Amino acid sequence: MISLWVAAIVFAFAFGGALVGMSLRERLPETYLSSDSKEVIRITSGLLATLAALVLGLLVASAKSGFDAQNNGFQQLSANIVALDRLLSIYGSEATKAREALRSTVIAAEKSLSDEGEGSGLGADEVSDEGAKVILAIEALATGADSRPALQSQALQTTIELGRTRWLLSEQQDASSLLPFLSVLLLWLFAIFVSFGLFAPRNPAVMTALFISAVSAAGAVFLIVDLSDPSAGLIQVSREPLRSAIAHLDR
Repeated sequence: MISLWVAAIVFAFAFGGALVGMSLRERLPETYLSSDSKEVIRITSGLLATLAALVLGLLVASAKSGFDAQNNGFQQLSANIVALDRLLSIYGSEATKAREALRSTVIAAEKSLSDEGEGSGLGADEVSDEGAKVILAIEALATGADSRPALQSQALQTTIELGRTRWLLSEQQDASSLLPFLSVLLLWLFAIFVSFGLFAPRNPAVMTALFISAVSAAGAVFLIVDLSDPSAGLIQVSREPLRSAIAHLDR
């Protein structure tokens, strides 16, 4: 999974930066590591650490907000599916074809979501085609004395809302916008850990502390990337609302 690979790269850059700093310490002349030089490097690394912490915090908050929006969207989608099926059942036997089309659409969406590596199936062509069948079936409901225009109008409105929610959920899943932020963050972490290594003695306690710090930074980036892809990462939006909706449609 891409989130694990990105986290591994971040760890390699961070911990590798500490090793580079330790190596530079052994090769640089003593004048480069004077007290004045150390003070400037500490101030600079402190500034970078503050910026990195701010960016990490903002990215984690943004990724979590997006994940929650996806989760709430799935719950709203499932609620509208059940509401639409209830409206069609009230309409009567004339709406049987529309209910069958709705069930096929929901099953196709859930199946597409469950396919590993496919990401969100909410924007798949086959799901869109099934959704169009629902609209056509509702529009074809009885007219005249047997018609129920209020129920038909509400069913069409709910179906359109389902399609709008589906596309919104699909468009929200775009992890590519994180690339510029993560690239800059990677450079900052590398520079920060190089500065750590410049003044750190090479002993097990220091190496363990640097290792834990690098793992922590990689873990934060892992959360950011994984939460940004709620349908394919290790941390996924629950499919249970859709499964519950399907169970309701099977009744």
